[in-house]
Amino acid sequence: MKIHHALTPRESDRPLVLAIGFFDGFHRGHREIVRALLRLRRPGYRAAVLSFRNHPATHLRPESVPPLITTTEERVNLLAASGIDELYLVPFDAELAGCEARAFLDEIVLGRLGARALVTGANFRFGSGRRGDSALAAAVLAERGATAHFVPPVLEGGERISSTRVRAAIERGDFALADRLLCEPYALRGRVVLGHGRGHDLGFPTANLDVPPGKLLPKEGVYTATGRYAGRDYRGLVSIGDNPTFGPGAKTVEAWLQDFRQTIYGEELALRDFAFVRDQRAFGSSEELVAQMQDDAGNVRFPAFTVS
Repeated sequence: MKIHHALTPRESDRPLVLAIGFFDGFHRGHREIVRALLRLRRPGYRAAVLSFRNHPATHLRPESVPPLITTTEERVNLLAASGIDELYLVPFDAELAGCEARAFLDEIVLGRLGARALVTGANFRFGSGRRGDSALAAAVLAERGATAHFVPPVLEGGERISSTRVRAAIERGDFALADRLLCEPYALRGRVVLGHGRGHDLGFPTANLDVPPGKLLPKEGVYTATGRYAGRDYRGLVSIGDNPTFGPGAKTVEAWLQDFRQTIYGEELALRDFAFVRDQRAFGSSEELVAQMQDDAGNVRFPAFTVS
């Protein structure tokens, strides 16, 4: 997959079909948009996605920018795996936010990118003040001999699948639903950094993750999870919170992996397959905490393998 970092005029004369969206989480609804895009790709055509480095809310609603289900790197990898040929990954800045809807289509989608077809969700809004809609997109593209295709919402349990719905499920610890909407497990990735060393002293040495800023975290509590390091999976426990037994502090993500003895500071660890065990709480002594951790460890097992 070729990545473009600016909306400059295309140098290639190969026809382009284009999908537009932020695609946070790349959930089932997003995947349906990309599948529709790939169905439009003819021999000699290129299938491309236009997305943004920063969430559009950073300019449209700066007071309520949502935490992200996927980091930029995770989102790029998911889009690459979907089979598209090109990705326009550009900043959503004041210039783009202020671009009038018709100008966005005329000058960028049709002009600079030369799109022969556009694919979006049915509720896609664009342009200054979000005044552009599917009706305008269809009319403008038809005037220029191009086509617009709008993918209807994908439903789960009678409700529309959206990034907002996925975030809400993760935030309340409902990973059965979140993973189903995402088509794959929600994951936390980060470098392992030095912590206070309390876990080692208590007999449960933990890896402290430096989670990228803006990444969505589940609610505070203890979870079972799968940790992946150097191509191998380990089951364990993950604690998310401010360690109230030792006095409130910064929120941390700490993973204890069963039968793991390596020192991996500075290296990446990925966590997935989360399942809520209990809420975080303060204990009266270290001994009480250790007893609870031993009880929590009894929940650690690999998920049952099922064939569907």
